[in-house]
Amino acid sequence: MKAAWVALGGVLSSTAALAANGIAVTRGSDSNVYGNCVPSLVVENKSGETIDYLQVDVVLALRDGRQRIIELKSGYREGAPAPIAPGARATLRQHLDTSRALGVPCGEVSERRVSRTICETEHGTVCASSVLVQP
Repeated sequence: MKAAWVALGGVLSSTAALAANGIAVTRGSDSNVYGNCVPSLVVENKSGETIDYLQVDVVLALRDGRQRIIELKSGYREGAPAPIAPGARATLRQHLDTSRALGVPCGEVSERRVSRTICETEHGTVCASSVLVQP
């Protein structure tokens, strides 16, 4: 039994260490825009590298059984850059001018999970730091 607690403690401390030195993404505030839920995520860049672009695709399960995938982004893929420097915080948002609205209010969302994460540095390479997402 003691070995199990030691193993569990090692797993928890290693998860905390990843978040402490990586990129932590947590649930932000939801807003209703013209009757449509628009979720957000908050990014805290605890790494030593500048993030040029970060996108998290979130699968939203609706109360009626349907699912929708929305893309929450740090900025536009092409356009004005919005880098996230080491130690900085930023908000990932759904860009309603380039994506389809969810079509339901926030009260109709029953579950969230991450389906994909894209992280690129200012040099156009994949982020070396781990990205821990808790939607």
